[in-house]
Amino acid sequence: MRIPRSRVALAFVGALLLIVALYTRVASADETAPAQIVMKDFKFTPMSLTVKAGTTVTWANKDDEPHTVTSDSGLFRSGAIDTDGTYSFRFERPGTYHFTCSIHPQMVGTLVVQ
Repeated sequence: MRIPRSRVALAFVGALLLIVALYTRVASADETAPAQIVMKDFKFTPMSLTVKAGTTVTWANKDDEPHTVTSDSGLFRSGAIDTDGTYSFRFERPGTYHFTCSIHPQMVGTLVVQ
């Protein structure tokens, strides 16, 4: 039994559309994945992070001492974050953002928003 070429082509196009739809769904999930920076051993880890615009970044304190997250430009500023505490900020605009711990100025980091 022969299958008409038009049916084969239609099945092929349908399979391609399904693959594209699944890939798009996976890519979208990755873009909204939470971004986290850990404060441990008196440093930010990672020291530099790149995220997409619209991402919420969370800083988590895993040290025994309080820390802060303070933008060099004044865009964001946490209060003192105690052990196991967190601070989050949503980055809407692309740019490079430098931050520090105002209690321990040797703790520095950079966030790149694309």
